[in-house]
Amino acid sequence: MSGREQYETGKVSTTYEQKSIKKRIEAFLIDNVGKIVTREMIIQVSKDPKTGKEPENWHQRLSELRTDDGYTILSKRDRAFLSVEEYVLESLEKRKTAGKRVLPTKATWSTILERANNCCEWRDGGEICGLSNGSIDPIGGGTVKLTPDHMQPHSINPNADPESPEQWQALCGRHQVIKKNFWDSSSGKMNTIAILQALPHKEKEAALMFLLKYFGKDLA
Repeated sequence: MSGREQYETGKVSTTYEQKSIKKRIEAFLIDNVGKIVTREMIIQVSKDPKTGKEPENWHQRLSELRTDDGYTILSKRDRAFLSVEEYVLESLEKRKTAGKRVLPTKATWSTILERANNCCEWRDGGEICGLSNGSIDPIGGGTVKLTPDHMQPHSINPNADPESPEQWQALCGRHQVIKKNFWDSSSGKMNTIAILQALPHKEKEAALMFLLKYFGKDLA
């Protein structure tokens, strides 16, 4: 048995009342370890248990469970048989992650926001994101909340100086997720594995064919 056949479909069997969105999602995934869960399920369990309000940033919290907490959470980028917005917590084993995160001081963060004109500083092809704090993200949806980001990924250098504005940047939630997965802003080094994981199926096949030719492997 291989592919999708080896996975059952998960279910929401309880109300999750943990204090944070991330903790509610974590508890739900642990209850459904090794099973396929959907975006709708995750949104349902991550709602505020008191108000019932749906979170705008659930996807960022899911990403943090991967990158900060070390969980292996599969998605379509990892397994072709998964549909878009389906996920599997592969096991309860956690990967080794970097040390405890530091944050810039309040004075440093104020300097960063002043430098950034209170806007996201993400650069792509020379263009700056520029979404302002409190605005609506036209692509990712939800209200923009700027947060401090290491210029160099935490996994590479967990010891950024809290008092050095040059070692930090202000990013919106959507670009925080992209940065964690794909890019080192200080060195320009790309995470090629994460980029390949994110490619559509046809582009993954094209990349495979290129590498087979590059290394002189038999294409038969």
